[in-house]
Amino acid sequence: LSLGDGMRSGGLYDSNDRAKFQELLIIGELVERARAAGVQTMVEGPGHMPLSDIEPNIKVMKRVTKEAPYFVLGPLVTDIAPGYDHIVGSIGGAIAGYYGADFLCYVTPAEHLSLPDVKDVKEGVIASRIAAHAADIAKGIDYDVDTEFSRARHELDWKKMFESCIDPDKAKEYRKRRKPTEDPKACSMCGKLCAIEIVEKYLQD
Repeated sequence: LSLGDGMRSGGLYDSNDRAKFQELLIIGELVERARAAGVQTMVEGPGHMPLSDIEPNIKVMKRVTKEAPYFVLGPLVTDIAPGYDHIVGSIGGAIAGYYGADFLCYVTPAEHLSLPDVKDVKEGVIASRIAAHAADIAKGIDYDVDTEFSRARHELDWKKMFESCIDPDKAKEYRKRRKPTEDPKACSMCGKLCAIEIVEKYLQD
């Protein structure tokens, strides 16, 4: 049973109003009733709040709901970025995930503007995956994935980097679109001044 929060805020202005917390107390009671009846529950959380409020909100909500699995809608940490709400939501999601949120609801670039299309959904899901992974790293989970990627980057092993990154297609697209002109092993940002190759050269010498 997923217990939604119909009184969640519509913006930062009312992100911590009385209605939200009154509803949270009721949700906490419903969690207890559901568990007493043998029904599993998860709780949906707020969608808008300042970044500084995420930690205390997560802790209060987990306590009131007796550590029920917690599902956050973002949260969105600013209201002034329509068209980029997938980024706004991933910022909040990373913080929320670190402080105890169990599920992140992806937000698309079309949020608050229109129905999303397939491209919007893909961008939203990827942004949330990045947020979830960042939160996991901060909790000591999946750190080895980034260590392996760093090793591949040090070796300029593009094949391995593409295989292990979150969105290989986009990474390959940038690499193909802006090929290096001087040093094919490096990237077009630095070319023959690639810091990795320079350091490697002098270490070998």
